[in-house]
Amino acid sequence: MKQIFVFLLAFVASIVTAQDVMTPEQLIQLKKVSGKGISKDGKFVVFSSSQYNLENNSSETKYYKIPLKGGEAEEISSLEKLLQQSQISPNGKYELFTKPVKLQKVTGQDFYSDVPESDVKIYTSLNYRHWDEWQEGQFNHVFYKKVGEENAIDIMPNEAFDSPTKPFGGPEDYIWNPDGTEILYVSKKLSGTDYAVSTNTDIYAYNLKTQKTRNLTPENKGYDTSPAFSNKGELAWLQMKRDGYESDKNDIIISRDGKHINLTTNWDGTVNNFKWSENGKTIYFVAPVKGTVQLFEIKAKANQKPKQITEGQFDIQSVVGQNKRDLVVARQDMNHATELYVVNSKNGKMRQLTHQNKDVYDNIKLGKIEKRMTTTTDGKEMLSWVAYPPNFDKNKKYPTILYCQGGPQGALSQFYSFRWNFQLMAAQGYIVIAPNRRGMPGYGVEWNEQISKDYGGQNMEDYLAAIDYIAQESYVDNERLACIGASYGGYSAFYLAGNHDNRFKSFIAHDGIFNWNSMYGTTEEMFFVNWDLGGAYWEKNNEAAQKAYNEFNPINYVQNWNTPILIIQGGLDFRVPIGQGLEAFQAAQLQGIKSKLLYFPEENHWVLNGQNSLVWQREFYKWLKETL
Repeated sequence: MKQIFVFLLAFVASIVTAQDVMTPEQLIQLKKVSGKGISKDGKFVVFSSSQYNLENNSSETKYYKIPLKGGEAEEISSLEKLLQQSQISPNGKYELFTKPVKLQKVTGQDFYSDVPESDVKIYTSLNYRHWDEWQEGQFNHVFYKKVGEENAIDIMPNEAFDSPTKPFGGPEDYIWNPDGTEILYVSKKLSGTDYAVSTNTDIYAYNLKTQKTRNLTPENKGYDTSPAFSNKGELAWLQMKRDGYESDKNDIIISRDGKHINLTTNWDGTVNNFKWSENGKTIYFVAPVKGTVQLFEIKAKANQKPKQITEGQFDIQSVVGQNKRDLVVARQDMNHATELYVVNSKNGKMRQLTHQNKDVYDNIKLGKIEKRMTTTTDGKEMLSWVAYPPNFDKNKKYPTILYCQGGPQGALSQFYSFRWNFQLMAAQGYIVIAPNRRGMPGYGVEWNEQISKDYGGQNMEDYLAAIDYIAQESYVDNERLACIGASYGGYSAFYLAGNHDNRFKSFIAHDGIFNWNSMYGTTEEMFFVNWDLGGAYWEKNNEAAQKAYNEFNPINYVQNWNTPILIIQGGLDFRVPIGQGLEAFQAAQLQGIKSKLLYFPEENHWVLNGQNSLVWQREFYKWLKETL
């Protein structure tokens, strides 16, 4: 009996040990925190907390207030009493809202009333689909009405343009001016091919009295976004200069005395988002810095240099609000989902305010996330993040994963992903190396821009330099190396599958570009491929484009594939359409290469459904276990 008891204790202990690291089920059920603002009396911070319920495949969102000084969060039923609604005009008379308006004929029923059951769309121009939806003749419009009344006025009557902009625009795209006499909104007022090849959004002002609209940014041909007024009534916004370049340097512009002043023109960085200070003399903003995202401030006048407020191994995602010297920010890192913190704007000291996932993190072991520097093939210093398994033992050997970032010009910072989660990967016993290769912000404009028209060039050498560097460590099992990534990272996996000199034993490519010719013929935002590839595949005298379609095209190296590959594809991904994944899977299968297609019919470029996400995780780790 005693032996049985000892055995049971050992069995229970083994279960506890096996469950003391992050699991896919825990990851998708973590609470997602979003700061909403500071109460009008300055005493409370208001935030939402959303949690996914696996059983009923839905999320529930609750709202809370927590004392700015710290303490327990209290659930609240309504935001209106605590926060000034941005949709309500400053004089309290009007409210803003948006809704789609049908302006164009597209469907069979639109053209022929006697075929109400037909299922057909008819197009004569581009922009016939975007991100994950077909264009069916409806456009987002901004409306206003008197508070408490039903009659509403469309401020964009008969205009076949969107505000909020698609696919990601929201309430930040339409705001009141300080006295409630005008509505400012963001829109790209272009149609057809012009729309598909351009990034030229502008900020417009609609006057309630005259019902006239004027363009506030006609001289700029790139993105103009995120308008915001200071307490002094001065307007600021974000601006990219070059039309067609979606990852251009993002600057803060203010309008003063009829002139537009670029506050960050002399700063070698790019801005993610910003918020005016309480006194209107300073602007706080967040920006990528060497594998992290940090908080900055800059005086709202010409010829100033930004001052970095925070420093550390984390990402500041946004500024929620300010109360005197205290700034409330959203913060995350590779080991922790977003929580709210209070930052002392004078010295950068931080204290955690919310603890929505404390119970989870207190009961699991987290692996170490370490910054490592690599020398690239052209002699540059490159930062890589390395995630180690919990209870890492340098005397053991571990399978190791090269993570390839998407974008391609998105920061590989201290982000916390609910799919590509480095802590979860490490918890399954893998070392992960994530290099900040060419093409990423946080290292100056030159490093960020190098990748354009060089997709298969130096940044691929950067990837290989990173995996070769970590492979020198005694604890890395060189016989068990994998390469994974999504979007541009998926392209990287497809490309390296034909150009890796047998380094890798397994590949995973999610929504990756496999064939640039068919990609150019089916993707929706043409400005992206035009800028990054240099042009169309039929432009035979275009040297940059021809290099992209030939030398940098993964399909041209598919005959070299000899390694198992998992291919993941969303059916509603119109950015990297379904043919990319199907072509790659078919090529692997016909060559007799161990391969699997994980197809999500109702997912776009991401996997958003909770249960789908869980299947994604399980198949992801099942594949690695099988092939590594």
